[in-house]
Amino acid sequence: MAIQKAARCQGPSRRDSLHLGLTALIGGGLATALRATDAVATNRPGVAKACILIWMDGGPTHYETFDPKPDAPAEYRGEFKTVATSTPGVFFSEHMKKLAGQFAKLSIIRSIRHDQGNHGAGNHYMMTGAPPRIPVGCGAFVSFHPSLGSVVSHELGAPPGVPPYFSLAGMARSGGPNFLGESHAPFVVNGDPNSRGFRVRDVQLPAGLMSARHDRRANFRKEIDTFRRDLDRAAADPAVALDQHYGQAADLMHSEQAQAAFDLSREPARVRELYGRNSFGQRALLARRLVEAGVPFITINDGGWDHHTKLFDALGKRLPSWDQTVAGLITDLDQRGMLDSTLVIALGEFGRTPQVNKDGGRDHWSNAMSVLWAGGKTPGGQIIGSTDKKGFSALERVLSPEHFASTIYRKLGIDPDKILYSPNGRPNLIVSDPTPIRELMG
Repeated sequence: MAIQKAARCQGPSRRDSLHLGLTALIGGGLATALRATDAVATNRPGVAKACILIWMDGGPTHYETFDPKPDAPAEYRGEFKTVATSTPGVFFSEHMKKLAGQFAKLSIIRSIRHDQGNHGAGNHYMMTGAPPRIPVGCGAFVSFHPSLGSVVSHELGAPPGVPPYFSLAGMARSGGPNFLGESHAPFVVNGDPNSRGFRVRDVQLPAGLMSARHDRRANFRKEIDTFRRDLDRAAADPAVALDQHYGQAADLMHSEQAQAAFDLSREPARVRELYGRNSFGQRALLARRLVEAGVPFITINDGGWDHHTKLFDALGKRLPSWDQTVAGLITDLDQRGMLDSTLVIALGEFGRTPQVNKDGGRDHWSNAMSVLWAGGKTPGGQIIGSTDKKGFSALERVLSPEHFASTIYRKLGIDPDKILYSPNGRPNLIVSDPTPIRELMG
């Protein structure tokens, strides 16, 4: 068992991103993402068709969310009280009221642990199911293995004209495709979907560029490209595939279905209120609409969980609306008959230290963490595993990031024991341990 306590951390610098060659992937343009849409999965054996992964970047505290320790000394249990769930004898932290009332529809894993106690490494391990191959810095973007979303993109694809992998509000540190190639990087949607002027880049024509004018430009470019290829037909031309997908991006701009998926104004006011009229809430609503459009993997990149100081003040304000949004997403999916076919998962890279520090916060702690899991015909009302009385470590039913990743893949009909080959022919297991978490499989 490795116990790690990390110092205060700063986010990755632009130099870090450039050094790792990830700047282009973080941009994640639509034309690039559309390269993966050709292979549409049909009749696959998984029970779920899509996954919405709520990534709580920074490492959410397990004490103040789903694993409170009310009988521990004050310096461990913290300031928050508990709330009873719909299952007698099971409690969440007091600000998880709505999710506590929905416990019959979800499960909580309390016993995942690993040995990567800084953001860069912990993020990679949980986002890919593979530990980093070398030590990495706390604020680093690292990519030693394809992310969950990129593997899903590679294996399942999406309907024509829809990218198979989205990341809402930036990209997670290790959310990229690695050797699978940039065609399986996420299409990144930035901006605040709760704002009145919200627009999605590459889905709408730029202001001032009328449709007819855009079509004329596209046709002119096509003629030039055709002429150039006729001069060099004997050589392999990597630009061919690129231009095909730029064409798909242009088609998407004219697609009424695509425009509708991003137009939250079409939602009734009561539905938007159910999710919460804030940025996180409306991203969750957008994620549901993308699932309806056929997208198999959406990450909601929800940052700001690295509470080294003033944790209770921060979470006292944040958790009630977060609880409303996640509970609203589960409720909405359930009412629409979509919950059985859609996974909803919430987690970060690790948990937080058992003892509250001198600044009223908790530091990094990879020996225990909590994960929310709902949908995809997952049995509800379960607490899987446990930590000790003070929350130091996963104690019963100890699980790994590999088990977590394998369960997602199995639920989606992907064999986690499959071998993927890099461009140089090197074989790579999707997950080194393909054993899923049996309690979640149903």
